[in-house]
Amino acid sequence: MKKIISKESQQFMEKYLNNASPTGFESAGQQLWLDYIKPHVDDYFTDNYGTVVGVVNPEAEYKVVIEAHADEISWFVHYITEDGFIYVRRNGGSDHMIAPSKRVNIHTEKGLVKAVFGWPAIHMRNGQKEEAPSLKNIFLDCGCSSKEEIEKLGVHVGCVVTFEDEFMILNKNRYVGRAIDNRMGGFIIAEVLRMLKKEKKKLPFGLYIVNAVQEEVGLRGAQMIAHKIKPDVAIVTDVCHDTQTPMVNKIQSGDLRSGNGPVLTYGPAVQNNLLNKVISTAEEHKIPFQRAAASRATGTDTDAFAYSNEGVPSALISLPLRYMHTTVEMCHKEDVENTIRLIYQTLLSIKDGEDFRYLK
Repeated sequence: MKKIISKESQQFMEKYLNNASPTGFESAGQQLWLDYIKPHVDDYFTDNYGTVVGVVNPEAEYKVVIEAHADEISWFVHYITEDGFIYVRRNGGSDHMIAPSKRVNIHTEKGLVKAVFGWPAIHMRNGQKEEAPSLKNIFLDCGCSSKEEIEKLGVHVGCVVTFEDEFMILNKNRYVGRAIDNRMGGFIIAEVLRMLKKEKKKLPFGLYIVNAVQEEVGLRGAQMIAHKIKPDVAIVTDVCHDTQTPMVNKIQSGDLRSGNGPVLTYGPAVQNNLLNKVISTAEEHKIPFQRAAASRATGTDTDAFAYSNEGVPSALISLPLRYMHTTVEMCHKEDVENTIRLIYQTLLSIKDGEDFRYLK
């Protein structure tokens, strides 16, 4: 199958994934994304909290959204001790278990301040009951000897902290990095837009390419922008779990595999007629896909769009991801390309004014 991610696109992907966009502080990454999509849209707008929307055919009455979220999990500086150590609290679902020995960037008005999550040496834990990492005991060390010294660097309570780890490719087919959840989704919808422009496809409806903020703390950006756009259809892309790695219970988490295609979710928020259109599109174009079932909510921006504005037919197309909410999140290149293909072909199948209601 023809590869669709160009060298230039991959360069953008790497730059975009490496840029820090912690929840509530997404502006720099959003500017990168906006600059990338501008040549391919007729118009764009932003909202008060930083969600960015590119628009094709803004004059059209019927509106279709493709959406991803831009924010990544992070930490906040919470308490600075008198002898120069920093305790943190979560900004989103940050994992305390992976923190010890990690390098981080503290974002201040004076610029980045480097630090590490410290941890007692194994020699000093010998013979003692092992204490697991928790929010009560993980701490940052930025090489300072006092609170005053830390504050001179520009660090204060409320500064946001991100891990330093950056993008890489394993075995020529696996993308690895922090914040693949879900800036890879932002890359995917940008590539769908680029393909539409490259192939000179004319859509009969208004297309709204949405990169929303603050998903990691409760779908907040999607809630805000859904009410502003008032779409007729929403196709959301996010990540789900690859369940093939050690220590994962398939009875609990399902049977999903990286490389086997994007995942289509069943659940109350997913509108079945729209989902069936996505499935028939995948089958028609021989795009591999997998299925998952959500209990009550999908936990993604799909829920925010579905239950907005008296109900918006919504579907979720997910990328199987290993090691979610770590600094080595991993996805398969073919899944990324097939997700792009599936959203692209689904858009081409939607008719102007198409009615997805169950009962008419």
